[in-house]
Amino acid sequence: MCSNLKAKKMSRVLVGVKRVIDYAVKIRVKPDKTGVVTEGVKHSMNPFDEIAIEEAVRMKEKKLADEVIAVSCGPAQAQETLRTALAMGADRAIHVEVSGAEYETLQPLHVSKILAKLAQEEKANIVFVGKQAIDDDSNQTAQMTAGILDWPAGTFCSKIEHGQGELTITREVDGGLEVVKVKTPAVLSADLRLNEPRYATLPNIMKAKKKPIKKVTPKDLQVDTTARIEVVSVEDPPVRQAGSILPDVDALVGKLKEAGHV
Repeated sequence: MCSNLKAKKMSRVLVGVKRVIDYAVKIRVKPDKTGVVTEGVKHSMNPFDEIAIEEAVRMKEKKLADEVIAVSCGPAQAQETLRTALAMGADRAIHVEVSGAEYETLQPLHVSKILAKLAQEEKANIVFVGKQAIDDDSNQTAQMTAGILDWPAGTFCSKIEHGQGELTITREVDGGLEVVKVKTPAVLSADLRLNEPRYATLPNIMKAKKKPIKKVTPKDLQVDTTARIEVVSVEDPPVRQAGSILPDVDALVGKLKEAGHV
């Protein structure tokens, strides 16, 4: 008996998640000014990446995606971040092992090439990342991943509406909100107001321990992670001087003249 039914195409969302110093930790610069202190410091998932994972999981819950795959580049501890993503609802994870000096100089371009290669290997329809990481604030990965794949990019997403083979995206821009349509496959980056990420429940944390994490290296993916920049110095911002209360406008003008501002 013959069937005319066509097999449904698998829809996958690949989500990049980064392990960063927790947002509540006070950053300390190393005495030699080569970077910031990370030893013994609490780390967590980049908050914007949490929003990306949440949105991808919601897509799956609405039957708009069949599978959510979390990806993280970093040392062994990056698996903790991946377990968090799995506990939030991702189906499986890929750990791209990068450590030591190689990790210290890992740049958005390297991560973009890794995500692009994995998107092709996993046959993903959407690559989703946070709009930026709170450690380096580069805001480059989504844009460069889209460029490498030659896919449309929907960045700074605060709302995503799904259509037939296209997405309607509300973007946060300096002048307010911009609405654009992009065809899939596409690369997206999550902004702060896209959603409120869920807390991972204890049962889901336990289930996450059994979900698979695949390990690969940049070399396995044929991605060169040779450093393209050199960090010359990392320094604390200058300490703000204490303000002063002046009795009137004339006193303010006099102070400004003394300082050479007027």
